Amino acid sequence: MLRGARAGVGLILLAAAACARHTNPANGPAPLVPSTSTMVTAWDVPQNPLTDLSLDASPMGKEVRRGYQIFVDTANQAPRFARAKVTCANCHLNAGQRERALPVVGVAGMFPEPNARAGRLISLPDRVVDCFNRSENAAAHDAADLPTPSSDEVLAVVAYVTWLSRGFPVGEKPAFRARNTLPAASLVPIPALDPAAGASIYSAQCASCHGADGQGVQIGDKKAGPLWGPDSWNDGAGAARTYTLAGIIRYSMPYLNPGSLSDAEAQQVAAFITSKPRPRYPFKQRDYPSSKIPPDAVYYSRP
Repeated sequence: MLRGARAGVGLILLAAAACARHTNPANGPAPLVPSTSTMVTAWDVPQNPLTDLSLDASPMGKEVRRGYQIFVDTANQAPRFARAKVTCANCHLNAGQRERALPVVGVAGMFPEPNARAGRLISLPDRVVDCFNRSENAAAHDAADLPTPSSDEVLAVVAYVTWLSRGFPVGEKPAFRARNTLPAASLVPIPALDPAAGASIYSAQCASCHGADGQGVQIGDKKAGPLWGPDSWNDGAGAARTYTLAGIIRYSMPYLNPGSLSDAEAQQVAAFITSKPRPRYPFKQRDYPSSKIPPDAVYYSRP
């Protein structure tokens, strides 16, 4: 408990000091990688704590670097909480620093914030815990070894995200946040989506990186994350929701030509992927306690 408390205080001091150093947050401390990037900038990391000489050797500096390493190599750097073979950076591209690919730059000051799935305000550590439990399938572990807001790995990721938020005002949403959501007018009703049509698009546009079996193809020293099956995110993850996944696909995929699919095509591909089996999140009955289950949460049973 004391270690978690000290780290929490350190994060507050880190955020305060960072805000004092940066006075022009309009475009963030560093530019995001453009959403239209292809392989030329696919691995660019504008803010890399491993090479940033301004980050010192203090305990907090070490935590920021460790959090970055967990973010880009989750299964190897946080094995006790990563049952899946998915990294944070598989969805949050360019180490969370790419436009319209779920960037985490500047988001620390938005927490705590309301969360419909939890039915309450959640903190940034709560959000990271959720990512471990769902996207990394930590919830498949014994209940005695689940991540908590004070887990070392969670606090390291929080340190990295907080470092990426230096210079941004607290409580003010960055202009680039939540821009991977499809317009409501373009949403196709879930029953009208055709997984077979999505399979055809997937074969033509996605299989070269993700494989016909959806498990990812090795490309040099990189490998696309598994999209279904036991090594993928579980059925309580955000990406297990069809519209949420479609928004990710629409703006950041295919990797060689991002943004080339239409809203409708992205939804068909997402319907194909969310028709596939994946690990079960064991606590789905606790979700959405004060709101209706969203229509695209296709792995949830409805009363």
